[in-house]
Amino acid sequence: MRNYDFSPLYRSAVGFDRLANLLESAARGGQESGWPPYNIETTSENAYRIEIAVAGFKPDELNIEVKENGLTVTGRKSANDDTTPERTFLHRGLAERDFERRFQLADHVVVTGADLTNGLLSITLERQLPEALKPRRIEIGAGSKSVIEGKAKKAA
Repeated sequence: MRNYDFSPLYRSAVGFDRLANLLESAARGGQESGWPPYNIETTSENAYRIEIAVAGFKPDELNIEVKENGLTVTGRKSANDDTTPERTFLHRGLAERDFERRFQLADHVVVTGADLTNGLLSITLERQLPEALKPRRIEIGAGSKSVIEGKAKKAA
């Protein structure tokens, strides 16, 4: 695996330290398992959806938490008891194990909803820019000669 040095970015860019940290952690490679599988899609210019395959989980066994710019989805199986006498498995291929999946959110991206349908947990997100960051049109004045002339007359 190749290591990248992001220190030049720290020297020449101000306020991009969070981006550099994200790049460093991505370059290190995730220690996460590939389970549960998930999709991230864009549904419009400022809207996204994360779908996570959580077959066998009930809504009360799933937790979605947003803290700062991080989204954490956890699944904790409450009835995953292997020692029940009435169930004897010849093969156990369904991964009904606890999990924690983390996503890094960009600034101003907020979770707007979540649904569990047919074993897919769908989390909807939206980029909500504050008014101060939205593009705005600046009117250009024609300038008033009388104001400039008025100043000139007072100076004379």
